[in-house]
Amino acid sequence: MKNTRNYGPYAIAVAIAVVGALALGVPVSSLAVLGIVAVCPLMMFFMMRGMHGMGDDHR
Repeated sequence: MKNTRNYGPYAIAVAIAVVGALALGVPVSSLAVLGIVAVCPLMMFFMMRGMHGMGDDHR
């Protein structure tokens, strides 16, 4: 099965949020800490989403 998911809109949304936060005066260090804290749950979300249907045993 071919992986046809498109994560481009998510990347665009994150870029808009970061630019908006910087325009409102949020310090870069705060955004960096938020990014580091968000990496773990986001990776878990996308990795578990990719495992959908892997446990099925088709014999």
